[in-house]
Amino acid sequence: MFLVEPYSFLTARLWHGRCCGTTALVNQNWMLDIVETVSHFGEPLARFVMKSFLKSFFALGLLAGVSVSAAELNVYSHRHYDSDAILFKQFTKETGIKINVVKASADQLIQRLISEGKNSPADALLTVDAGRLHRAKAAGVLQPVKSRALAKKVPAPMRDPEGHWFGMTVRSRVIVYSKDRVKPSDLSTYEALAKPEWKGRVVARSSSNIYNQSLLASIIAANGKDKALAWAKAVRKNMARSPRGSDRDQARAVAAGLADVAIMNTYYLGILANSAVAADREVAAKVGVFFPNQDGRGAHINVSGGGVTASAKNKKEAIRFLEFLTSAKSQEAFGNVNHEYPVIIKNNKSELLKSWGSFKADDVNLSVLGAKNAEAVKLFDLAGWE
Repeated sequence: MFLVEPYSFLTARLWHGRCCGTTALVNQNWMLDIVETVSHFGEPLARFVMKSFLKSFFALGLLAGVSVSAAELNVYSHRHYDSDAILFKQFTKETGIKINVVKASADQLIQRLISEGKNSPADALLTVDAGRLHRAKAAGVLQPVKSRALAKKVPAPMRDPEGHWFGMTVRSRVIVYSKDRVKPSDLSTYEALAKPEWKGRVVARSSSNIYNQSLLASIIAANGKDKALAWAKAVRKNMARSPRGSDRDQARAVAAGLADVAIMNTYYLGILANSAVAADREVAAKVGVFFPNQDGRGAHINVSGGGVTASAKNKKEAIRFLEFLTSAKSQEAFGNVNHEYPVIIKNNKSELLKSWGSFKADDVNLSVLGAKNAEAVKLFDLAGWE
């Protein structure tokens, strides 16, 4: 007899919501009533009552129209930016889906996904550079997805042709120059940095860096491997010091007079310009941004992006998450907080990025950079670019 009372109570509560057109309001309040009611029966019996209740109501169709979302989404992320934390909180606020983040390097996360296999709790992977996204796809840890929203919001060159990953922000690898010693008219292309007049005037980071590997991969795609090798050899000879440090260190070297030009990503200059450290802001003020190859293929760009893992238990929610990150509001936040361009570059709202001027971007599909990564690494070794 004690089973009938709570069962009837629950039926009445839900049926009232459906008949009165308030099914969407069948939420935490009545769920708490359910839990409170059945908890008096003891754990084994309570479990039986809850299971019977849910089976019966799904069978009756009384839960039709109720939107049920995954309570949590597990994200493996190589990104470590304030913009992401802000947007993750906003996604949870809008959807009710809590995001659990595991942070590590891209290679560590990819290896972890491989090791965990189909039992991995991860639903989505976020990382930077198309080369790393390509590695994830090649490793079989991402699955192809179809989304009209992503196809519309993310230009074709900035997403995997088979839907395994999608770009969500853009950064260009540019030539940063000393405002005191170099005129913009002295600059033209990446290829021109190989000319003798730049002897002892160039700084760049190591060839082990994925950003440089993708740049060389783009040069291979544009000019062929022989010319790409010759370029890497000549630029290495033109360096003012051996390759070392981060992108920001290259800008610091130019500002300090160690070199006249550097190869670096735009968003790092944005970080310097907005740093809490006065010395970093001074570095940003002393250098200018030049977008190469504007009369040809355009400046090299790359993306940070993400994909749905092959093991995703919450695929629909993971796709919804990627769609959220490519929404107009999210794209604007990436620009204002982390100084990254939106995937539709002309939609940029950041005043700092606008101050560097508009530019033509290389429209090669970025999946090509991943496909040519191994070849780029080999050419760097042959060129002696450590």
